[in-house]
Amino acid sequence: MSLTFYWYPKCGTCRNAKKWLDAHHLSYEEVHIVEHPPSREELKDFYQKSGLELKKFFNTSGMKYRELGIKDKMKSATDEELLELLASDGMLIKRPILTDGERVTVGFKEEEFEKMWR
Repeated sequence: MSLTFYWYPKCGTCRNAKKWLDAHHLSYEEVHIVEHPPSREELKDFYQKSGLELKKFFNTSGMKYRELGIKDKMKSATDEELLELLASDGMLIKRPILTDGERVTVGFKEEEFEKMWR
């Protein structure tokens, strides 16, 4: 299983997820989510495969999210508009994102990682 780990090294949640992956001897390719954010198409693919609502892909606690007033835009924006917004700035994306090309997790919850990636 080939994993891709989209993360932001300064993020504590991302570092915890990385520790979990390393402790479970899972190999993965690291992608710095701010320097190399996933494209709109990749985000759409993640969204479709995750089974999550699109709003779960937004870093709602981030400054950018608040500065851009995205909470208000969520109510009326289409999925396509939200995907375009997400793809415009890696700081808007909830992290980490872990995928094997078929399955996707967003954020880090140890029990979710245990179920999905063990």
